[in-house]
Amino acid sequence: MEFITDEGRLKYTDSHEWVAIEGEIGVVGISTHAQKELGEVVFIQLPKVGEKVDAGCEIAVLESTKAAADIYCPISGTIVAVNERVKDDPSILNSSPEREGWLFKIAVSDLSELDTLLDHQQYLQLTS
Repeated sequence: MEFITDEGRLKYTDSHEWVAIEGEIGVVGISTHAQKELGEVVFIQLPKVGEKVDAGCEIAVLESTKAAADIYCPISGTIVAVNERVKDDPSILNSSPEREGWLFKIAVSDLSELDTLLDHQQYLQLTS
């Protein structure tokens, strides 16, 4: 089953990552705004499953036709899955960054960190 987001459930960082919580698992990706700014993504380096990470740490690297960009983890926890489809075919990220183009799943260690993130309306104000 493919992960499908709902913009009302997404929380965003000011560096353009999003997280959607499913129980105690966070699904993380980059925003549509970030993808448009980057242009066509041609390569992605994802984290390793089992890696423990802190909110705000560099977690992945995207390379596009315009630039390379660091991706930061929006929330602390342990990586439990990566999106192998996006790793094998980065074009998925170009066409669906907030749905099929999710990057990784993380077992969240502190759900209260979500309170520091932006909701959809706040993120829209940031990017307009």
